[in-house]
Order: sequence, then C-alpha cells, then structure tokens
Amino acid sequence: MIDGLEIIRHPRARRARLSIDPASGRARLVLPKRAALKQALAWAEEKADWIAEQRARLPQPQPFVPGAVVMVADEPVTIAWSPGSRRTVVRDGAVLSLSGPVETIPRRVEAWLKRTALGLLDLETAEYAAKAGVSVTQVAIGDARGRWGSCASSGVIRYSWRLILAPGFVRRATVAHEVAHRVHMNHAPAFHALVADLYGEDPTPARVWLRTHGAALHWVGRSS
Repeated sequence: MIDGLEIIRHPRARRARLSIDPASGRARLVLPKRAALKQALAWAEEKADWIAEQRARLPQPQPFVPGAVVMVADEPVTIAWSPGSRRTVVRDGAVLSLSGPVETIPRRVEAWLKRTALGLLDLETAEYAAKAGVSVTQVAIGDARGRWGSCASSGVIRYSWRLILAPGFVRRATVAHEVAHRVHMNHAPAFHALVADLYGEDPTPARVWLRTHGAALHWVGRSS
C-alpha cells in the first residue's frame, strides 16, 4: 500500500487519476464513483517510482529549530535558544529568542508567528476596508492548505497564518482580494478592478508568486 494514499471518489471523474499534493506530500488517487477499487490500487502501486520521483521534487521541510532562519514579513529572523525556564518567545531585531524545553520550540515559535500574522493582517484588513468603505466583522487565521484567504457573507475574513512567511506584496494583495469580496462576492471583472484599485497596482505578480512558491510555505515548521 502506498504510504499516505488518499482515495477520493469524484462524481465527475472519468478515469483514475494520481497526483501529489505539493503542500503535504500526500498521494491522492481520484476515482470515478463506480470504479473498481482493487484494480485502481493495483494501478497506483505500479506508479510507485513516479510517486517517489514527484515527492523528491517537493520543497524541503524547514523545521523550527535553534539556528533556523524564518522570513517574517520580509525580514529574516533567526531562532535562538538558550538554557533556562523562560517560555516566552521574544523578538529582538533579527533574533527570536526563547528558552525552556527544547522539544516545545516548534509549537511556541508557530504560536508566536500566528499571533504576529493575526496582528499584521488585522491592521492591513482595516486599512483596505476603510479604503473600500466596507466593514469587516472579524479577522481570523487558520492553516488551510487549499486557500490563502476566504471571506464569508457575515463579514468574517479568514487568512492562512503562513502569509506572514510570504513577501509583503503577496500578503497585501491577498488582503485586498478578500476585502474586495465584501463588495463583490464573485470574481467578475468589477471585482478584479476593485482588487487592483485597493492594492494600488496589478495583483497578478502576487498570484503568480503564490502559484509558484506557495506550496513551500506549508513546509516551513515541518520536520518531515
């Protein structure tokens, strides 16, 4: 059995299709609703070499360990650990210092990044919302693999906290995109025109950056 194989029955699938999720490295087997599972699994097993080859091309994990450098809102920050009992994570310029149990470093650094992301995204959302003349009831963060932001009809905008790891122009274009949905809950030409107006320039390079490099952001903080 292929390690980490995800099997999906899709009503519109016409044949078996195998792919690798670039954000997680999981193999995904999509099947028509009535396709024979045993046959499909045997076919997938024959593709083991292809799966291994595709996984070898995935971004490398970048664990949160002492000495690791993390990009935070366009600035490189080095994780520095020292013996002691202080569990608080403190940023001092280009250094993110902490002590306490070494095994809790990843969890605490991620928690700090999430707080930092929420604070910055909240400010930028308020900026664009004021420019658009709309209200946003809440800004929240998550870690969805399939999208970088979402806007609900209730006025809640949710972002991936990993946008704090992306270049600032990418993050701000994403914020402009979601705020524009407070006016247009679609992707019609008027929506794209508003995104460009709020952002102040063509957001296409930001979209291209996410398509090209976005998957790598999901490997930051992972050990495997």
